[in-house]
Amino acid sequence: MKKQLFVLAFMGMFSCKSDNTTTVTPDNTTTTSDVDISVVQAKFSNAGLSVTVEGNYLVIKSNGIPNHKSPYFQSTDTRYEAYNGTNTKFNLNPNRISSQNLVFKIPLHPAKASTHASTLLGPIGVSLNGVPFFNQYAGPNQPLTNEINSFDQYLGHPQMTGQYHYHQEPAYLTTQNGKSAFLGFLLDGFPVYGPQENGKAVSNADLDAYHGHSHVTAEFPKGIYHYHITDADPYINGSGFYGTAGTVSQ
Repeated sequence: MKKQLFVLAFMGMFSCKSDNTTTVTPDNTTTTSDVDISVVQAKFSNAGLSVTVEGNYLVIKSNGIPNHKSPYFQSTDTRYEAYNGTNTKFNLNPNRISSQNLVFKIPLHPAKASTHASTLLGPIGVSLNGVPFFNQYAGPNQPLTNEINSFDQYLGHPQMTGQYHYHQEPAYLTTQNGKSAFLGFLLDGFPVYGPQENGKAVSNADLDAYHGHSHVTAEFPKGIYHYHITDADPYINGSGFYGTAGTVSQ
């Protein structure tokens, strides 16, 4: 009897956990209720870009100007560079890059949403250089099939108000940081990673309906849901935000 009581007491020492104890899910992802995305704010870098914590939000203010050259700068601008990419169908659109006043308010502690909202046209997130991410549409439910031919050598272009943005892989950032690198956030606070993972290309089949999955990453060693960019539609995001989106003003 004494032996049995000792065993039960020993087990009890390890079965009582506080409410904020981390747990490991079957896919080896550690989940907590207090993931803080501000741990990566120093990775955001560009002129005209600021990143601060304000209450429960990571606030990113950006002029939206890329930190690389483009044929979409005015030809007299020192940042102008003629198209030198690989798309033989490249067609320069009539818009030119101009400074913006973008303010992203992104949840500091992202969580899965009970209802997954669709992304809208316009900024759905922000990359490390302050350039917005856009979704997989050229217009309401219009695929990027033709618009892709206006993407410059870094896979971005400006819309009618001069707002430069990426619908696909931000090639300058992946060239600088690597194909598996952390590249920014969507508005729901979940991070965006490049088109490779563990040295292999990520395909749409590797991801869920929202274009992401959960596990440990270099920036979030306790594990986090994250999106991946792929080389096929929907490129960055699938059926909507995995979490509850913050706001963007412009």
